[in-house]
Amino acid sequence: MSGLWVFVCGPSGAGKDSVMNWATRHLADWPDIVFARRLVTRASRPDSEHDAVTPQQFARMLNSGALAWRWQAHGFHYGVSAHYAAEVAAGRVVVVNGSRQHVDGLPGAAQLRVVHVVAEAQQLALRLAQRGRDAPQEVAARLARNARFRALRADCTIVNQGQLADAGRQLADYLRHASPVPAGRED
Repeated sequence: MSGLWVFVCGPSGAGKDSVMNWATRHLADWPDIVFARRLVTRASRPDSEHDAVTPQQFARMLNSGALAWRWQAHGFHYGVSAHYAAEVAAGRVVVVNGSRQHVDGLPGAAQLRVVHVVAEAQQLALRLAQRGRDAPQEVAARLARNARFRALRADCTIVNQGQLADAGRQLADYLRHASPVPAGRED
């Protein structure tokens, strides 16, 4: 039995991490849905959804075959450990927090779905300003970059414009329908 990769992407400020965190909490009793931790050449904070690695560590993992997927975005290297490929091979749904820039380069296999989390431009700008991680010119560049992804191929688009629970529920429902039903469950 073969599982599925679900690649979740979206513009900076769309709330992708928040939507994924909501779904993670609400799918805790679904063992066949696994949320992959990314490896990133960026320092992590206590609330980070990734594990920090140095560029040298990343290069060693890449050269040794320890990464199932890899990409670059915003000046950093991102990767997903190869052990998640075993989860897919075992029939599980593995959810990856990824970059829109790399959707077209993903394998076009039947084992891959793309979920695009979006929000209106004004909402994106507000969220990026509130986040306070980027200088104003970097925020402007991130917003301008969104035009390149208007025709992004996605199997599911989630608009995160209102309540977080609404968008989180959409992702959780999509993942539940993509996953085998756990033993003893019929929802």
